[in-house]
Amino acid sequence: MLIGRPVQRHLPQLVVAIVATIMSAASAASAAPAGDDRPNIIYILADDLGYGDLGCYGQKLIKTPNIDRIAKEGIKFTDHYSGAPVCAPARCVLLTGLHTGHCPIRGNRALKFEGNVPIPKSYLTMGEMLKQAGYATGAFGKWGQGYPGSEGDPMNRGWDHFFGYNCQREAHNYYPQHLWRNREKVILKGNANGGEKEYSHDLITNEALGFIGKKRDKPYFAYVPYTIPHTKFQVPDLGEYSDTDWTSEQKTQAAMISRMDRDVGRIMALVREKGEEDRTLIVFTSDNGPHGGGGTLSKFQAAGPLRGKKGDTYEGGIREPFVARWPGRIKPGTVSHHVSGFQDMLPTFAELAGTESPRHIDGISFVPELLGKSDQKKHDYLYWELGSKQGLRMGRWKAVRVGDKKEMGPVELYNLEADIGEANDLATQEPELAAKMLQLLLDARQPSELFPNKLLDR
Repeated sequence: MLIGRPVQRHLPQLVVAIVATIMSAASAASAAPAGDDRPNIIYILADDLGYGDLGCYGQKLIKTPNIDRIAKEGIKFTDHYSGAPVCAPARCVLLTGLHTGHCPIRGNRALKFEGNVPIPKSYLTMGEMLKQAGYATGAFGKWGQGYPGSEGDPMNRGWDHFFGYNCQREAHNYYPQHLWRNREKVILKGNANGGEKEYSHDLITNEALGFIGKKRDKPYFAYVPYTIPHTKFQVPDLGEYSDTDWTSEQKTQAAMISRMDRDVGRIMALVREKGEEDRTLIVFTSDNGPHGGGGTLSKFQAAGPLRGKKGDTYEGGIREPFVARWPGRIKPGTVSHHVSGFQDMLPTFAELAGTESPRHIDGISFVPELLGKSDQKKHDYLYWELGSKQGLRMGRWKAVRVGDKKEMGPVELYNLEADIGEANDLATQEPELAAKMLQLLLDARQPSELFPNKLLDR
Protein backbone atom coordinates (compact mmCIF):
# COMPACT_ATOMS: atom_id res chain seq x y z
CA MET A 1 0.00 0.00 0.00
CA LEU A 2 1.35 3.37 -1.00
CA ILE A 3 1.72 5.95 1.72
CA GLY A 4 1.38 9.58 0.64
CA ARG A 5 3.34 12.55 1.88
CA PRO A 6 0.72 13.45 4.52
CA VAL A 7 1.31 10.03 6.13
CA GLN A 8 5.03 10.66 6.31
CA ARG A 9 4.48 14.14 7.71
CA HIS A 10 2.13 13.00 10.46
CA LEU A 11 3.61 9.61 11.35
CA PRO A 12 6.08 10.64 14.13
CA GLN A 13 3.49 12.85 15.79
CA LEU A 14 0.89 10.11 15.52
CA VAL A 15 3.14 7.64 17.33
CA VAL A 16 3.55 10.13 20.17
CA ALA A 17 -0.19 10.81 20.20
CA ILE A 18 -1.04 7.10 20.31
CA VAL A 19 1.25 6.61 23.31
CA ALA A 20 -0.34 9.61 25.02
CA THR A 21 -3.79 8.27 24.23
CA ILE A 22 -3.01 4.84 25.70
CA MET A 23 -1.64 6.46 28.86
CA SER A 24 -4.74 8.63 29.12
CA ALA A 25 -6.98 5.59 28.67
CA ALA A 26 -5.08 3.69 31.34
CA SER A 27 -5.54 6.60 33.72
CA ALA A 28 -9.27 6.73 32.97
CA ALA A 29 -9.61 2.97 33.43
CA SER A 30 -8.00 3.17 36.89
CA ALA A 31 -11.08 4.93 38.23
CA ALA A 32 -14.04 2.86 39.42
CA PRO A 33 -16.45 2.26 36.50
CA ALA A 34 -19.36 3.62 38.52
CA GLY A 35 -17.56 6.94 38.74
CA ASP A 36 -16.99 7.25 34.99
CA ASP A 37 -19.11 10.28 34.09
CA ARG A 38 -17.81 10.65 30.55
CA PRO A 39 -20.71 10.83 28.10
CA ASN A 40 -21.95 8.20 25.74
CA ILE A 41 -21.68 9.54 22.20
CA ILE A 42 -24.10 8.73 19.39
CA TYR A 43 -23.09 10.24 16.05
CA ILE A 44 -25.71 9.77 13.32
CA LEU A 45 -24.58 10.58 9.78
CA ALA A 46 -27.08 10.79 6.93
CA ASP A 47 -25.96 10.18 3.35
CA ASP A 48 -26.63 12.96 0.79
CA LEU A 49 -29.04 14.87 3.05
CA GLY A 50 -29.07 18.55 2.12
CA TYR A 51 -28.95 21.69 4.23
CA GLY A 52 -32.63 22.30 3.52
CA ASP A 53 -33.97 18.75 3.97
CA LEU A 54 -34.93 19.09 7.66
CA GLY A 55 -37.80 20.99 9.22
CA CYS A 56 -35.47 22.77 11.63
CA TYR A 57 -33.59 24.16 8.60
CA GLY A 58 -36.69 25.31 6.75
CA GLN A 59 -38.06 22.18 5.06
CA LYS A 60 -41.82 22.50 4.49
CA LEU A 61 -42.82 19.27 2.77
CA ILE A 62 -40.83 16.46 4.41
CA LYS A 63 -41.64 15.71 8.06
CA THR A 64 -38.67 15.28 10.44
CA PRO A 65 -40.11 15.81 13.95
CA ASN A 66 -37.52 13.80 15.87
CA ILE A 67 -34.47 15.44 14.34
CA ASP A 68 -36.21 18.80 14.75
CA ARG A 69 -36.65 17.92 18.42
CA ILE A 70 -32.89 17.48 18.79
CA ALA A 71 -32.47 21.05 17.56
CA LYS A 72 -35.27 22.37 19.80
CA GLU A 73 -33.95 20.64 22.90
CA GLY A 74 -30.29 21.18 22.07
CA ILE A 75 -28.16 23.16 19.64
CA LYS A 76 -28.38 23.86 15.90
CA PHE A 77 -25.29 24.90 13.96
CA THR A 78 -25.79 27.13 10.93
CA ASP A 79 -22.20 26.93 9.65
CA HIS A 80 -21.09 23.32 9.98
CA TYR A 81 -19.30 21.69 7.05
CA SER A 82 -18.66 18.22 5.73
CA GLY A 83 -15.11 17.19 5.06
CA ALA A 84 -15.73 16.82 1.32
CA PRO A 85 -18.51 17.03 -1.28
CA VAL A 86 -18.69 13.22 -1.70
CA CYS A 87 -18.79 10.14 0.50
CA ALA A 88 -15.38 8.52 0.94
CA PRO A 89 -13.20 11.60 1.52
CA ALA A 90 -15.85 13.13 3.79
CA ARG A 91 -15.71 10.06 6.02
CA CYS A 92 -11.92 10.05 5.95
CA VAL A 93 -11.85 13.65 7.21
CA LEU A 94 -14.32 12.72 9.94
CA LEU A 95 -12.31 9.71 11.11
CA THR A 96 -8.81 11.25 10.95
CA GLY A 97 -9.32 14.94 11.82
CA LEU A 98 -7.42 15.93 8.66
CA HIS A 99 -8.96 18.03 5.88
CA THR A 100 -8.79 16.92 2.24
CA GLY A 101 -5.49 18.68 1.66
CA HIS A 102 -3.86 16.34 4.20
CA CYS A 103 -6.01 13.23 4.61
CA PRO A 104 -5.22 10.04 2.66
CA ILE A 105 -8.60 9.42 0.96
CA ARG A 106 -9.42 12.34 -1.35
CA GLY A 107 -12.04 10.92 -3.67
CA ASN A 108 -14.39 8.05 -4.43
CA ARG A 109 -12.47 5.33 -6.22
CA ALA A 110 -13.96 2.04 -7.35
CA LEU A 111 -11.95 -1.14 -6.87
CA LYS A 112 -12.43 -4.25 -9.00
CA PHE A 113 -13.72 -6.11 -5.96
CA GLU A 114 -15.96 -5.27 -3.03
CA GLY A 115 -14.56 -2.46 -0.94
CA ASN A 116 -12.78 0.86 -1.20
CA VAL A 117 -9.26 2.26 -0.93
CA PRO A 118 -8.23 1.73 2.73
CA ILE A 119 -7.17 4.36 5.23
CA PRO A 120 -3.47 3.50 5.78
CA LYS A 121 -2.79 2.01 9.20
CA SER A 122 -0.38 4.85 10.05
CA TYR A 123 -3.38 7.18 10.52
CA LEU A 124 -5.09 7.01 13.90
CA THR A 125 -8.87 6.89 13.50
CA MET A 126 -11.65 8.12 15.74
CA GLY A 127 -12.63 4.54 16.55
CA GLU A 128 -9.12 3.60 17.62
CA MET A 129 -8.77 6.73 19.72
CA LEU A 130 -12.01 6.19 21.62
CA LYS A 131 -11.43 2.48 22.08
CA GLN A 132 -8.01 3.20 23.55
CA ALA A 133 -9.71 5.71 25.84
CA GLY A 134 -11.88 2.93 27.27
CA TYR A 135 -15.04 3.36 25.20
CA ALA A 136 -17.11 0.52 23.77
CA THR A 137 -17.24 1.26 20.06
CA GLY A 138 -19.77 0.29 17.40
CA ALA A 139 -20.30 1.34 13.77
CA PHE A 140 -23.56 0.72 11.91
CA GLY A 141 -24.18 1.61 8.29
CA LYS A 142 -21.87 2.54 5.41
CA TRP A 143 -18.12 2.23 5.93
CA GLY A 144 -16.33 2.89 2.63
CA GLN A 145 -12.80 3.18 4.04
CA GLY A 146 -11.25 -0.16 3.10
CA TYR A 147 -12.15 -3.57 1.68
CA PRO A 148 -12.90 -6.58 3.91
CA GLY A 149 -9.78 -7.81 5.68
CA SER A 150 -7.69 -4.79 4.70
CA GLU A 151 -5.93 -2.34 7.00
CA GLY A 152 -9.00 -0.15 6.50
CA ASP A 153 -11.51 -2.84 7.55
CA PRO A 154 -13.57 -1.35 10.41
CA MET A 155 -12.61 -4.27 12.64
CA ASN A 156 -8.97 -3.25 12.19
CA ARG A 157 -9.66 0.44 12.91
CA GLY A 158 -10.98 0.46 16.45
CA TRP A 159 -14.52 -0.87 16.29
CA ASP A 160 -15.67 -3.54 18.72
CA HIS A 161 -18.72 -4.19 16.57
CA PHE A 162 -19.60 -3.38 12.96
CA PHE A 163 -22.74 -4.06 10.97
CA GLY A 164 -23.56 -2.73 7.54
CA TYR A 165 -21.98 -2.15 4.16
CA ASN A 166 -18.23 -2.40 3.90
CA CYS A 167 -18.28 -1.09 0.31
CA GLN A 168 -20.03 2.17 -0.49
CA ARG A 169 -20.99 0.97 -4.00
CA GLU A 170 -22.90 -1.92 -2.42
CA ALA A 171 -24.73 0.68 -0.32
CA HIS A 172 -26.49 2.07 -3.42
CA ASN A 173 -28.96 -0.83 -3.07
CA TYR A 174 -31.24 -0.97 -0.02
CA TYR A 175 -32.04 -4.63 -0.72
CA PRO A 176 -28.52 -6.09 -0.96
CA GLN A 177 -27.73 -9.79 -1.02
CA HIS A 178 -25.45 -9.42 1.99
CA LEU A 179 -24.19 -7.10 4.71
CA TRP A 180 -21.21 -7.52 7.05
CA ARG A 181 -21.29 -8.21 10.77
CA ASN A 182 -17.77 -7.77 12.05
CA ARG A 183 -15.76 -10.11 9.75
CA GLU A 184 -18.73 -12.28 8.78
CA LYS A 185 -20.64 -11.88 5.51
CA VAL A 186 -24.33 -12.01 6.47
CA ILE A 187 -26.45 -13.36 3.61
CA LEU A 188 -29.90 -11.77 3.44
CA LYS A 189 -31.80 -14.82 2.24
CA GLY A 190 -34.90 -13.01 1.05
CA ASN A 191 -32.92 -10.60 -1.08
CA ALA A 192 -30.59 -13.30 -2.42
CA ASN A 193 -33.17 -16.02 -3.06
CA GLY A 194 -36.31 -14.13 -3.99
CA GLY A 195 -38.11 -14.44 -0.66
CA GLU A 196 -39.42 -11.69 1.63
CA LYS A 197 -37.06 -8.78 1.12
CA GLU A 198 -35.13 -7.17 3.96
CA TYR A 199 -34.58 -3.40 3.92
CA SER A 200 -30.98 -2.71 4.94
CA HIS A 201 -31.76 0.52 6.79
CA ASP A 202 -34.14 -1.31 9.15
CA LEU A 203 -31.57 -4.04 9.83
CA ILE A 204 -28.86 -1.44 10.51
CA THR A 205 -31.12 0.46 12.90
CA ASN A 206 -31.98 -2.70 14.83
CA GLU A 207 -28.31 -3.60 15.17
CA ALA A 208 -27.48 -0.09 16.40
CA LEU A 209 -30.33 -0.25 18.93
CA GLY A 210 -28.97 -3.56 20.19
CA PHE A 211 -25.57 -2.01 20.78
CA ILE A 212 -26.96 1.12 22.45
CA GLY A 213 -29.31 -0.94 24.62
CA LYS A 214 -26.61 -3.12 26.18
CA LYS A 215 -25.85 -2.78 29.87
CA ARG A 216 -22.19 -1.91 30.39
CA ASP A 217 -19.95 -0.33 33.00
CA LYS A 218 -18.21 2.05 30.61
CA PRO A 219 -19.32 4.69 28.11
CA TYR A 220 -19.93 3.84 24.48
CA PHE A 221 -19.50 5.47 21.09
CA ALA A 222 -22.10 4.56 18.45
CA TYR A 223 -21.20 5.72 14.94
CA VAL A 224 -24.33 5.40 12.79
CA PRO A 225 -23.57 6.34 9.16
CA TYR A 226 -26.99 5.72 7.60
CA THR A 227 -27.34 5.36 3.82
CA ILE A 228 -30.55 7.41 3.56
CA PRO A 229 -31.33 9.40 1.41
CA HIS A 230 -28.65 8.31 -1.09
CA THR A 231 -30.07 6.74 -4.24
CA LYS A 232 -31.45 4.22 -5.22
CA PHE A 233 -34.98 5.45 -4.58
CA GLN A 234 -36.16 2.51 -2.46
CA VAL A 235 -38.39 2.32 0.61
CA PRO A 236 -40.79 -0.36 1.95
CA ASP A 237 -43.77 2.02 1.95
CA LEU A 238 -44.50 5.63 1.08
CA GLY A 239 -46.37 6.35 4.32
CA GLU A 240 -48.02 9.75 4.49
CA TYR A 241 -46.64 10.72 1.09
CA SER A 242 -48.46 8.01 -0.88
CA ASP A 243 -51.41 10.23 -1.82
CA THR A 244 -49.44 13.32 -2.83
CA ASP A 245 -49.34 14.41 -6.46
CA TRP A 246 -45.53 14.19 -6.50
CA THR A 247 -43.41 11.99 -8.75
CA SER A 248 -42.57 8.49 -7.52
CA GLU A 249 -38.97 9.57 -6.88
CA GLN A 250 -40.09 12.56 -4.80
CA LYS A 251 -42.50 10.46 -2.76
CA THR A 252 -39.83 7.84 -2.15
CA GLN A 253 -37.18 10.39 -1.16
CA ALA A 254 -39.54 12.00 1.36
CA ALA A 255 -40.56 8.62 2.78
CA MET A 256 -36.91 7.58 3.11
CA ILE A 257 -36.04 10.71 5.08
CA SER A 258 -39.08 10.39 7.33
CA ARG A 259 -38.26 6.72 7.94
CA MET A 260 -34.77 7.72 9.04
CA ASP A 261 -36.28 10.41 11.28
CA ARG A 262 -38.55 7.78 12.83
CA ASP A 263 -35.52 5.68 13.69
CA VAL A 264 -33.65 8.64 15.14
CA GLY A 265 -36.68 8.90 17.42
CA ARG A 266 -36.33 5.21 18.33
CA ILE A 267 -32.69 5.79 19.30
CA MET A 268 -33.66 8.77 21.44
CA ALA A 269 -36.45 6.79 23.11
CA LEU A 270 -34.11 3.92 23.97
CA VAL A 271 -31.62 6.30 25.59
CA ARG A 272 -34.46 7.78 27.60
CA GLU A 273 -35.77 4.33 28.63
CA LYS A 274 -32.30 3.43 29.90
CA GLY A 275 -32.26 6.57 32.03
CA GLU A 276 -29.13 7.83 30.24
CA GLU A 277 -30.33 11.04 28.58
CA ASP A 278 -28.25 13.29 30.82
CA ARG A 279 -25.06 11.34 30.08
CA THR A 280 -25.56 10.87 26.32
CA LEU A 281 -24.61 13.28 23.55
CA ILE A 282 -26.63 12.67 20.37
CA VAL A 283 -25.44 14.31 17.15
CA PHE A 284 -27.16 14.29 13.77
CA THR A 285 -25.59 15.60 10.55
CA SER A 286 -24.96 14.65 6.89
CA ASP A 287 -21.92 13.65 4.85
CA ASN A 288 -22.33 16.07 1.91
CA GLY A 289 -24.91 18.01 -0.04
CA PRO A 290 -28.03 16.55 -1.68
CA HIS A 291 -27.73 14.35 -4.76
CA GLY A 292 -30.75 16.11 -6.28
CA GLY A 293 -31.85 13.15 -8.39
CA GLY A 294 -35.42 12.65 -9.60
CA GLY A 295 -36.34 16.30 -9.29
CA THR A 296 -35.86 16.27 -5.51
CA LEU A 297 -33.46 19.22 -5.45
CA SER A 298 -35.98 21.72 -6.76
CA LYS A 299 -39.11 20.10 -5.30
CA PHE A 300 -37.85 20.11 -1.72
CA GLN A 301 -35.31 22.95 -2.00
CA ALA A 302 -32.93 20.34 -0.60
CA ALA A 303 -29.93 22.68 -0.51
CA GLY A 304 -31.94 25.45 1.12
CA PRO A 305 -30.61 28.87 0.09
CA LEU A 306 -27.24 27.44 -0.92
CA ARG A 307 -25.68 27.14 -4.36
CA GLY A 308 -24.79 23.74 -5.75
CA LYS A 309 -25.23 20.17 -4.56
CA LYS A 310 -23.26 16.98 -3.93
CA GLY A 311 -19.91 17.08 -5.74
CA ASP A 312 -19.55 20.88 -5.55
CA THR A 313 -17.27 22.95 -3.35
CA TYR A 314 -19.94 25.64 -3.37
CA GLU A 315 -21.91 25.80 -0.12
CA GLY A 316 -24.63 23.44 -1.31
CA GLY A 317 -22.12 20.63 -1.63
CA ILE A 318 -20.44 20.99 1.75
CA ARG A 319 -22.47 23.00 4.29
CA GLU A 320 -24.51 20.56 6.36
CA PRO A 321 -27.27 20.47 8.95
CA PHE A 322 -25.82 19.74 12.39
CA VAL A 323 -27.88 19.37 15.55
CA ALA A 324 -26.87 18.00 18.95
CA ARG A 325 -28.67 17.23 22.20
CA TRP A 326 -27.25 16.59 25.67
CA PRO A 327 -29.79 17.40 28.42
CA GLY A 328 -28.33 19.32 31.31
CA ARG A 329 -25.20 20.23 29.38
CA ILE A 330 -26.36 21.82 26.11
CA LYS A 331 -28.82 24.69 26.56
CA PRO A 332 -32.09 23.99 24.73
CA GLY A 333 -32.90 26.12 21.71
CA THR A 334 -29.31 27.24 21.13
CA VAL A 335 -28.33 28.42 17.65
CA SER A 336 -24.61 28.57 16.90
CA HIS A 337 -22.91 30.38 14.03
CA HIS A 338 -19.53 28.90 14.90
CA VAL A 339 -17.73 27.77 11.74
CA SER A 340 -16.85 24.10 12.17
CA GLY A 341 -16.25 20.96 10.13
CA PHE A 342 -15.87 17.20 10.13
CA GLN A 343 -12.20 17.51 11.07
CA ASP A 344 -13.35 18.98 14.39
CA MET A 345 -15.26 15.92 15.52
CA LEU A 346 -12.19 13.86 16.45
CA PRO A 347 -10.71 16.47 18.83
CA THR A 348 -14.20 17.28 20.15
CA PHE A 349 -14.85 13.65 21.04
CA ALA A 350 -11.31 13.32 22.41
CA GLU A 351 -11.96 16.17 24.84
CA LEU A 352 -15.28 14.67 25.92
CA ALA A 353 -13.58 11.29 26.43
CA GLY A 354 -10.79 12.84 28.48
CA THR A 355 -8.06 11.73 26.11
CA GLU A 356 -5.56 13.20 23.65
CA SER A 357 -6.16 13.56 19.92
CA PRO A 358 -3.25 13.22 17.49
CA ARG A 359 -0.99 16.24 17.15
CA HIS A 360 -0.92 18.30 13.97
CA ILE A 361 -4.43 17.45 12.85
CA ASP A 362 -6.56 20.14 11.22
CA GLY A 363 -9.49 19.93 13.62
CA ILE A 364 -10.27 22.08 16.67
CA SER A 365 -12.47 20.85 19.52
CA PHE A 366 -15.71 22.80 19.79
CA VAL A 367 -16.77 21.46 23.18
CA PRO A 368 -16.82 25.05 24.54
CA GLU A 369 -19.34 26.03 21.83
CA LEU A 370 -21.51 23.01 22.56
CA LEU A 371 -21.59 23.82 26.26
CA GLY A 372 -22.07 27.57 25.89
CA LYS A 373 -18.60 28.57 27.04
CA SER A 374 -16.84 31.73 25.89
CA ASP A 375 -13.37 30.33 25.23
CA GLN A 376 -14.03 28.65 21.87
CA LYS A 377 -11.05 28.67 19.51
CA LYS A 378 -11.70 29.43 15.84
CA HIS A 379 -10.24 28.23 12.56
CA ASP A 380 -8.09 30.50 10.46
CA TYR A 381 -9.81 28.82 7.52
CA LEU A 382 -11.47 25.61 6.35
CA TYR A 383 -10.29 23.89 3.15
CA TRP A 384 -11.83 21.39 0.69
CA GLU A 385 -10.71 19.76 -2.52
CA LEU A 386 -12.18 17.20 -4.87
CA GLY A 387 -10.46 16.58 -8.19
CA SER A 388 -10.35 19.91 -10.01
CA LYS A 389 -12.50 21.70 -7.43
CA GLN A 390 -11.26 23.64 -4.40
CA GLY A 391 -12.99 25.62 -1.70
CA LEU A 392 -11.78 27.69 1.24
CA ARG A 393 -13.67 29.62 3.90
CA MET A 394 -11.97 32.33 5.93
CA GLY A 395 -14.32 34.21 8.22
CA ARG A 396 -17.19 35.50 6.13
CA TRP A 397 -15.25 35.02 2.90
CA LYS A 398 -15.45 31.99 0.65
CA ALA A 399 -13.11 31.19 -2.24
CA VAL A 400 -13.97 28.64 -4.93
CA ARG A 401 -11.71 27.46 -7.71
CA VAL A 402 -12.92 25.10 -10.43
CA GLY A 403 -10.78 23.67 -13.22
CA ASP A 404 -11.27 21.67 -16.37
CA LYS A 405 -9.18 18.75 -17.63
CA LYS A 406 -6.24 21.01 -18.52
CA GLU A 407 -5.99 23.78 -15.94
CA MET A 408 -7.49 25.36 -12.86
CA GLY A 409 -9.78 28.32 -13.31
CA PRO A 410 -9.54 31.71 -11.58
CA VAL A 411 -10.49 32.27 -7.96
CA GLU A 412 -14.11 33.16 -7.30
CA LEU A 413 -14.73 35.19 -4.15
CA TYR A 414 -17.97 35.46 -2.18
CA ASN A 415 -19.07 37.30 0.95
CA LEU A 416 -21.23 34.68 2.68
CA GLU A 417 -22.70 37.14 5.16
CA ALA A 418 -24.22 39.18 2.35
CA ASP A 419 -24.49 36.45 -0.28
CA ILE A 420 -25.07 32.99 1.16
CA GLY A 421 -26.12 31.78 -2.28
CA GLU A 422 -22.72 32.65 -3.78
CA ALA A 423 -24.30 34.60 -6.65
CA ASN A 424 -21.97 37.61 -6.74
CA ASP A 425 -18.31 36.95 -7.49
CA LEU A 426 -16.28 39.79 -5.90
CA ALA A 427 -12.83 38.67 -7.04
CA THR A 428 -12.33 41.60 -9.41
CA GLN A 429 -13.60 44.06 -6.79
CA GLU A 430 -11.36 42.64 -4.05
CA PRO A 431 -8.15 41.71 -5.93
CA GLU A 432 -5.85 41.71 -2.88
CA LEU A 433 -8.18 39.48 -0.91
CA ALA A 434 -8.66 37.20 -3.90
CA ALA A 435 -4.87 36.88 -4.24
CA LYS A 436 -4.56 36.06 -0.53
CA MET A 437 -7.24 33.39 -0.79
CA LEU A 438 -5.54 31.91 -3.86
CA GLN A 439 -2.29 31.60 -1.94
CA LEU A 440 -4.11 29.84 0.88
CA LEU A 441 -5.65 27.45 -1.62
CA LEU A 442 -2.15 26.63 -2.83
CA ASP A 443 -0.59 26.35 0.63
CA ALA A 444 -3.39 24.41 2.36
CA ARG A 445 -2.61 21.09 0.70
CA GLN A 446 0.11 18.53 0.15
CA PRO A 447 0.27 15.99 -2.72
CA SER A 448 -0.95 12.46 -2.08
CA GLU A 449 0.49 9.32 -3.67
CA LEU A 450 -2.82 7.52 -3.09
CA PHE A 451 -4.79 10.20 -4.94
CA PRO A 452 -2.43 12.13 -7.25
CA ASN A 453 -3.91 15.30 -8.70
CA LYS A 454 -2.42 16.45 -11.99
CA LEU A 455 -3.85 19.96 -11.71
CA LEU A 456 -3.25 20.71 -8.02
CA ASP A 457 0.08 18.87 -7.57
CA ARG A 458 1.92 21.20 -9.95
